[in-house]
Amino acid sequence: MPQVIAGPIVRKVTPTESHIWVVTSNAEAPQLKLSVCDQTIVGECQIETVRVGSFAFIHLISFYAADTFKDRARISYQLLFDDPSAQDKWEKEQRAILYDGQPSPSFHYTETPETILHGSCRKPHFHSEDALAQVDVLHKNAFEKGKDFPDLLLMTGDQIYADDVAGPMLKAIHSVIERLGLYHEALEGAVVGNTSELATHEFGFYEREQLLPQIATNTVLSSIFFGAKKKPVFTSVNAQNHLIGSAEIIAMYLLVWSDTLWPDTLRSDGSINKDGIPEKYSNIFDKENDALAGFVKQLPQVRRALAHIPTYMIFDDHDVTDDWNLTRGWEQEVYGNPLSKRMIGNALIGYLLCQGWGNAPKKVAPLIAKVQESISEDGFTAHDEVINDLLDFDQWHYRLDTTPPIEVLDTRTQRWRSESNMNKPSGLMDWEALCDFQHSIIGKESVIVVSAAPIYGVKVIEAIQKVFTFFGKALTVDAENWMAHKGTANVILNIFRHYKTPPDFIILSGDVHYSFVYDVRLRFRRNSPHITQFTCSGLKNAFPDGLIRWLDRLNRVLYRSKSPLNLFTRRRNMSVKAREPSMGYGELFNGCAIGVLKISQKNTDVQCKALLSNGKEVEFPASKDD
Repeated sequence: MPQVIAGPIVRKVTPTESHIWVVTSNAEAPQLKLSVCDQTIVGECQIETVRVGSFAFIHLISFYAADTFKDRARISYQLLFDDPSAQDKWEKEQRAILYDGQPSPSFHYTETPETILHGSCRKPHFHSEDALAQVDVLHKNAFEKGKDFPDLLLMTGDQIYADDVAGPMLKAIHSVIERLGLYHEALEGAVVGNTSELATHEFGFYEREQLLPQIATNTVLSSIFFGAKKKPVFTSVNAQNHLIGSAEIIAMYLLVWSDTLWPDTLRSDGSINKDGIPEKYSNIFDKENDALAGFVKQLPQVRRALAHIPTYMIFDDHDVTDDWNLTRGWEQEVYGNPLSKRMIGNALIGYLLCQGWGNAPKKVAPLIAKVQESISEDGFTAHDEVINDLLDFDQWHYRLDTTPPIEVLDTRTQRWRSESNMNKPSGLMDWEALCDFQHSIIGKESVIVVSAAPIYGVKVIEAIQKVFTFFGKALTVDAENWMAHKGTANVILNIFRHYKTPPDFIILSGDVHYSFVYDVRLRFRRNSPHITQFTCSGLKNAFPDGLIRWLDRLNRVLYRSKSPLNLFTRRRNMSVKAREPSMGYGELFNGCAIGVLKISQKNTDVQCKALLSNGKEVEFPASKDD
């Protein structure tokens, strides 16, 4: 059993604070020691721990320095265990996360970030290399040169795919649950009475949609459409291996953040055995095995990179389930069923412990305390109460007090629900949340906004989604865009038009599985704010190449700058110009990549490039008149 199962991952860093996320196999939490140039930094170390299994303890180690950190100075950190054998074991293990010549991992803080990395949509079994591993390449080069370290990493959604899981990944998840003794739970209103039965159930692999909740259809038309008297509550089209229990969620996080648990799940050829997999799914299991092998191979690079850069995260739908809170009707069905409500809650527990905790520790402290109180050596004692608190929580958004400040939006849990039709898409943020956002940015010189979905989407795709929505099929085309709800669209666009809005806006987004850059200006206004939207997606996912070519071509033909169709869009008072990528075709680049944003504190230059999973770079140069 490794001493450290996952991490360390550098999370929130301020001028006087640093927070390190780490998972150990025993209860002893390490102390944190910081130093610069072999000089120990004076301060106080505080540790919060949540036990999630017999041999799994999640810690957030917080260090509060007596003096401010020196700008961009590399801060070395050490994890110190009281037990000498544990310390000796860790010192051997940590060699895997060190770069050449490093005695210990390190990070740096700057109030004025100039190189910001961002990415989303990391699906382990997608057939491509993992672009997140390129963060390791950047650090390796920076250590060799002694400069040019990226300043921070923003992960903008779909860090895991709880609803779209490969068969081999699910096998690995069950192996980890058994090995670490992750806590199982009783289930209400389910085919199985306890999550301990999932690994051996006849529908446990590739047929989990038969275990997921269904509801009776209430119209003749819907009965005809679904071909039965019941329809699934969850709308994910890839729910065959949908994660159900909190133990499955936790295990998946451990497997996507770290390589330490994988060796005991793999055979000598690097694959996962097919024991218990129905013969009819043998071929798809083999294909997923091949894709997953490449993912596992790059995990050491990913783990090393995350140990050296402040990292911030926010959820999107696949971190929980596809179409999460897309419509009011979806919410009524999902939260009205005890099993589907439990599944949403379990995904939020995993997000809290493995993502949200490190973004804003003080904000989520009451939730962490509730989880700590609700877990005994036998598992959860107040599972439903914890989930109710998580579903009621409305502070998942957060802000980084950098220059410019970074506002990370929660576009999932504060929806502007349609009152006219329960099947119309909800607005990504409601009026109150948007007002709070506007209040936080008024009077600023510039601001960086993180939105999981692009605020300025591809017009032809939004038009297609609007047509499907008109015919009541919003779920069919995943109609989640900022313009899909009239109220949300009007408020967000009015924020950009407000005379006190920051003169320089940068929007970072993902979600869509392709990359593009838009420069936006207000028409008919002399002092328009400079708005640059950089969408980069996904880290390990991509759009069907043939389809994106046609959509790109249609968008350029139908919505060219002087096209009359622009008059029918909500953004008709705004000029939206695309930056053409240096590789590929048209305006949209399709390929696994991580975004590299370079900003200058001296002027308004915004440089955007996509660092591909194969190491090549795609630049999005600004036009001369911008």
